Amino acid sequence: MNAAVVRNAETAASIAGLLLDLGAVRLRPEAPFTWASGWKSPIYCDNRLLLSSPEARRMVRDALAAQCQESFPWAACVAGVATAGIAHGLLVAEALDLPFVYVRAQAKAHGMGNRIEGKLVPGTATLVVEDLVSTGGSSLQAVDALRDAGAEVLGLSAIFTYGFSQANEAFSEASCPWFALCDYPHLLQEAVKRGLIQAEIQESLQAWRNNPSGWQG
Repeated sequence: MNAAVVRNAETAASIAGLLLDLGAVRLRPEAPFTWASGWKSPIYCDNRLLLSSPEARRMVRDALAAQCQESFPWAACVAGVATAGIAHGLLVAEALDLPFVYVRAQAKAHGMGNRIEGKLVPGTATLVVEDLVSTGGSSLQAVDALRDAGAEVLGLSAIFTYGFSQANEAFSEASCPWFALCDYPHLLQEAVKRGLIQAEIQESLQAWRNNPSGWQG
């Protein structure tokens, strides 16, 4: 497991508070959400809500840009992952004054049939920006598409991750370093601190992350 996925505890706490304040993250262990995979989940995350708040999106933009400069200072291009990572990736590219492209989930069925939109020069050192990492599957599909197009993928930076072991293993197997501003444990800590959840149910919430497919609440 990559223990350094979240590199700054102070930033993680700030982002967790922001997500909770905006309702971008909802914790509902008593009435779990159902994911497309069929998993029952006590948490729902919608980082798109960050875009509706100028203050929030600036805060996330600046934190992502700082993380990118620290971890990938030689990046020469930013790639956003469709769809939710596009806007955040573009904000980071603008902050860093870098070219921007985005990666579709699938190639267009018409026109030029592009999978990657924008001008990507083969060999370009590219940073991938994602809004949310769960198991890492869709993020790494974007990484593969960029590599197939000739990009030198430096790594991936995300706003939030659940911290599943599957994601860490998948990124490790793909030889793709990755970092996130905030993760599930930091979010739980902030929620307990704010009195949004009781400390006694924190163990059950933590158990979900360790076994999301088998968790029943």
